[in-house]
Amino acid sequence: MKNIAVIGTGYVGLVTGVCLSEIGHKVTCVDIDIQKVTLLKNGVSPIYEPGLQELMKKNINSGSLTFTIDYREAFLNVDVIYIAVGTPQTENGAANLQYVEDAAKSIAHFISRSVVIVIKSTVPLGTNEKVLKIVRDHLSSDIKVDVVSNPEFLREGSAIYDSFHGDRIVIGSNNDESANLIEEINKPFQVPIIKTDIRSAEMIKYASNAFLAMKISFINEIASLCEKLGANIEEVSKGIGKDKRIGSEFLTAGIGYGGSCFPKDTKALINIAKEAGEQFNLLSSVVDINNKQKTILVKKAKERFNTLSGKKFALLGLAFKPNTDDMREAASIDIANQLINAGGKVIAYDPIAAINAKPLLNSEIQLTDSIESAIEGCDAAFIATEWKEIIEFPLSKYEELMSSPIIFDGRNCYPLEKVKNNLIEYYSIGRPIINENMYK
Repeated sequence: MKNIAVIGTGYVGLVTGVCLSEIGHKVTCVDIDIQKVTLLKNGVSPIYEPGLQELMKKNINSGSLTFTIDYREAFLNVDVIYIAVGTPQTENGAANLQYVEDAAKSIAHFISRSVVIVIKSTVPLGTNEKVLKIVRDHLSSDIKVDVVSNPEFLREGSAIYDSFHGDRIVIGSNNDESANLIEEINKPFQVPIIKTDIRSAEMIKYASNAFLAMKISFINEIASLCEKLGANIEEVSKGIGKDKRIGSEFLTAGIGYGGSCFPKDTKALINIAKEAGEQFNLLSSVVDINNKQKTILVKKAKERFNTLSGKKFALLGLAFKPNTDDMREAASIDIANQLINAGGKVIAYDPIAAINAKPLLNSEIQLTDSIESAIEGCDAAFIATEWKEIIEFPLSKYEELMSSPIIFDGRNCYPLEKVKNNLIEYYSIGRPIINENMYK
């Protein structure tokens, strides 16, 4: 067992702290947000992530997990300090390292013994070295410190599962002793460990997310071609995904990626390349394609209705993906704004993310507490998030409750053969239209 402190109780920091405590370490999470820390001490997670709150309560009760706003208390007798603070993008797409630098200064100010600092935050190449210099420059006594890069690869909505069933744990270090310590800490996860140098570890994180974003944009471009040429993107995805060199993951066509990682990390890597004197044209195209995908459903609706003014629309799903309340870069925000700007009225529903969505949505948008109340009397329904309850929602209910049962499905929730058994106009991504113009 090691004594560990985690700076930051956002998505990455909280999941990291909870999971490290679950595998036998004594973990103290520290955050400057008093209200958040109060919630956490009471066993209440400020973020929605399946299984997180239950695991957090379990380890609080066992005494292996604590929360504080006091850095001195958090760093008392620690062996390792994780930095897991946000690195939001600046106006030019670069990562803002202010919170990372502040954490480094706090470490220097409050540590009283030698420690290894582990950077979980997604940071540009060279940041680990920069953090080490900041800490050493601000130390008031002769304390030994080292820095290790240990990027996270968690998927929102399945982060607990990923922690214990991940593809790999990456440890980047220029010091074998430090690398071995972090390897020892992570061994109970029983996940393959890759050890490399610091800068390569930093690049692995960005390159991984950029590649996955590229797969999503690629399949969305193929979906557009399928619509024009009469093919079905689901059959195409299945066919190419069986190729082991390609794989089936991230080959689902839709209205683009969102969340805290792909949008931010693709733009950051473009900026990193630019600062290194390289033009990352491929990745720039990935970003452009993703921006286009966020407009595709409303474009279909405009082609179908000619004008959206005065019409009533349901928007089903607000979070950027199911099983999370994260609204960062969610396609639903763009869709809602486009519909409002076109003169439409929007009634929105999400089972989890409504509270987080409200301040981000146009004040004219009405939030409701069920799919039924969202679609009742509507001229069309837009599906932006593939929540299980949306996938399982009876198609007959659209016929029963809507003024005109027309669906624009941005996540291909319903099998075409199933839709054909209902009197519904159905427009999806990369697949044939069902009952086109039935209600014109």
